Amino acid sequence: MRIGIVCYPTFGGSGVVATELGIALAEKGHIVHFITYDRPVRLGAGRANIFYHEVRVSDYPLFDYQPYELVLTSKLVDVVKHERLDLLHVHYAIPHASAAWMAQQILASQGVRIPFITTLHGTDITLVGKDPSFEPVITFAIEHSDAVTTVSESLRKDTYSHFPVKREIHVVPNFICPEQYQGLKDKRIRERFAPNGEMLLVHVSNFRPVKRVQDVLAMFKLLRKQMPVRLLLIGDGPERQHMETICREEGTCDEVFSWGR
Repeated sequence: MRIGIVCYPTFGGSGVVATELGIALAEKGHIVHFITYDRPVRLGAGRANIFYHEVRVSDYPLFDYQPYELVLTSKLVDVVKHERLDLLHVHYAIPHASAAWMAQQILASQGVRIPFITTLHGTDITLVGKDPSFEPVITFAIEHSDAVTTVSESLRKDTYSHFPVKREIHVVPNFICPEQYQGLKDKRIRERFAPNGEMLLVHVSNFRPVKRVQDVLAMFKLLRKQMPVRLLLIGDGPERQHMETICREEGTCDEVFSWGR
């Protein structure tokens, strides 16, 4: 198949899962086209059967906020037509599902049928989606998707709870491929952070408040009373500076490593 994948290209879970899914599909022989505003961070380069299409928003002085959803819609129409796509898979409801629906309608008026699958990932439903200003659009986009999946049973329940959605939502759990992570321990890297064999506690996220990074720090403070331990904070976001400030105030900078992206 020729599949278009729409996602955020960042370190967030939706972008990572979308990218890994696209890579796996390409390895099975499908042709995969990523359509987003930047190259996905997990994509790498030189992979067979994978193509990237940049959604570029022009800087026009009329707009206080650039109309990304409309530019994305136009790009979807262009890629579907000229790459002869069979399917669109959009990750994260806002604004990808509504853009896919608009593209679907434009293409239908030109005699082109393109189904699209929407995958709900988390905060597009439980945080951003609960904003009343988004609810009608998200509900409409979910109801008019050709199929809807979500990454957990709890998120499926949340979707039915927060939105007046009647259609079926399929659970396809988030995943990793364990065989990719066999024998990857690097003694040299470990010795940089734990030269005396300390335990390593690792947190990876985009450091938004919903990720509860302060709870990780609280767990670390409890653990260090019981055993030698070091904390690695990997990623960046609004909570990172706050965490670094706490570590400086508590004098734990020698035990907490903040590595950003």
